[in-house]
This record gives sequence, C-alpha cells and structure tokens, in this order.
Amino acid sequence: MSMSKIYPESSFGENIPGIPTGRDVEWVPLVDYRRNGVSENTIHGAISWFHGDELLHSFGGNVLCYGRSIMKLFYMKLFTDELAETTTSEQKAISVSSHNGAAEHVEASQALLSESEWGLMQTPLDLPLVQFGRQVRRPRRWFNNSSGHHAAILKGCRLKGWSRAGYTLPTHPVFKNYLEVVKKYLGPEWSPKRIARDGDGLPTVAMTVSELAKCYAGLARDKKQDWIWDSMVKHPDLVGGFNRLDTTVMKSCFGKVIAKEGADGLLGLAIDHPDYPKGLGVVIKIAHGWNPQATWYVARGILGVLGMELRNPYPLRRQKAFLVPRIVPEKYTQKLSQIKTWDEWDPDHDRWYFEV
Repeated sequence: MSMSKIYPESSFGENIPGIPTGRDVEWVPLVDYRRNGVSENTIHGAISWFHGDELLHSFGGNVLCYGRSIMKLFYMKLFTDELAETTTSEQKAISVSSHNGAAEHVEASQALLSESEWGLMQTPLDLPLVQFGRQVRRPRRWFNNSSGHHAAILKGCRLKGWSRAGYTLPTHPVFKNYLEVVKKYLGPEWSPKRIARDGDGLPTVAMTVSELAKCYAGLARDKKQDWIWDSMVKHPDLVGGFNRLDTTVMKSCFGKVIAKEGADGLLGLAIDHPDYPKGLGVVIKIAHGWNPQATWYVARGILGVLGMELRNPYPLRRQKAFLVPRIVPEKYTQKLSQIKTWDEWDPDHDRWYFEV
C-alpha cells in the first residue's frame, strides 16, 4: 500500500468513494441549550430505533460511524460458552466494560488471567478515567477502560485453543469470528465499508447508526441466550462506574435495559419492553463526540416515553436544555413534551437579576 493511501495529502481531507464524511451527511439537532429563550448551544447527532429487524424510527440514522466500544458485547459473544462456567458474574460484567479504572475494575480484570499471563495483554498504557483527590500515578495497562475486555478475550482464546499472539489484529480468528457474529444480526450480505484500529487496539468497523440499533434490538431479543444481559444488570458499576451514563441507566431501569457507552459520542440501549416483543434497540450518536450531559437528556426522554425514569443530569446554571421532538417516534411526541429537562425551579440558579 502506498503512503498516499494511509496519510492525507490535504488539510481538507480525502474523498473516498462510498464513504461519506461528516460534512456530507445531514446531522440533525437533538438538544439545544437556551438562555432566556435564545439558543446558545445546539447539539447535533443522529438517532435510530429498531424493533427486531424492523426500522421503527430514524432521525439522521444513516450516518456512518465506527461502533467502537458499544460493540464489545458482540465481541464477547464469541466466548459466551467458554466463559459461562469458568468466570464469575463480576468477571463477565467486566468483560464488556469501558470502566473508569477504579480499584474494583482493576481487581475484576486481573482476576480473569493468571499473573503469568498478564504480560500478554495489549491495551494501551492509560490512567483511570475518574480520579478523586490529588493522585500521582503512572499509566498502566490495567487502568485502560478496556482491560477487562482484553483479559476476557485472552482467556477465551486460551479456552478455544486459539493462539493469543496477535489477538488484536484483523487477521486473527477473534476479528474474523466477530464479523460472523455481526452478520447474524445484520444479514449474511453485510460487510463493513471500513475497518480501523480502535482506541484500545482492537479492530472496529464502520456501521450506520441504524445498523448499530438493529444489533442492539437483537441483544434485547436474545437476552436469554447467554449471560451478557444478566451480568450487566447485576453489576452495572463494573460496566462503567461512578456517575457514568450507562451505569446510571441500568441502575434506573431495574433490569429492563442494558446500556453501553462508546467513543466518540455513542450510547447503545437494548430495551426489554412489552410493546416490543422482538426486542427494541436505540442508538444515539453525538456529532461532535462524547457529550454525556446532552446524551443524558436524550436518553432520559427516550426512556421516559417508554415508562422508565432516569434522573436529569446535574442542573444547568441559567440555561435550560430542550429536546427536539423527533428524537422519538411521532406517537410519543406528546408524552415527550411532558418530560421536564430540568429539576424544580431554583431561584438562586435560575432567576434573572434584571428585566429590560
């Protein structure tokens, strides 16, 4: 491959046939923050709802992006049989996590491997995502948010009899079999338009937001086929951690939802709901990258119209967030309008000091 195929030649970026860039797609507004009625910030993105194999609602859902960490659950479907009896429930939860790197996360991740195997793990060196107080630490592989995921893959490879050398490469059986798992949800004719190296070193593939939502609908439909759903709802703090959106969603929905954050700006929701017996999948993508506050407002609205309550994020100061109606199917618009994106009115934070 020539160097021109790898490195760009212009600061405008290259035009690749069949690969739309963020300038070519129609990002849609999801949330806007207003101060006394005037919008100061508008958060754009894309949303898709799938019921089983049926597209239920799309608001910009044709946007192409990388599945990143919300697809860790599908990587682990390669090893659900091998890890079913050989791991604890906590170790199963950490295997699909993008954790904060707290002590409990490191402990659960390390327990997946013997100490002599630790050197095989190829996560990039990192620091914890959330640290309290003044701390001086060296970057370590175990602090990386994907350390539990990598450790579980290594254990699964050993139990399958696969070589663990090169397990992060697209030529390894891990990635080849992962693609076959995805095809079970998207159809045998599906193939990725692009493959790239994720932040944790594993391959990630380009998918539309609607394709991601279809995969998540399958998670809800197949929730009893393996241990992934149960382990996540039993140990939500291991999946993300303190004040993380996916963890908070799972705690708030009492086993009816599994949620997974992904960079850059992804949230996947697999929802068990009586109105959607084939499984409901909703995926949110934020255009400019990860914005947990805006995504939180959107997720609160979506879950709220389905009868589940997620608290508001921490209050804004003299701004208020307002949802765009089309984040939900039209039949839910009226219900969405009744879900407040603010807590009780606080005169210290919300009142105006002058009137013209």
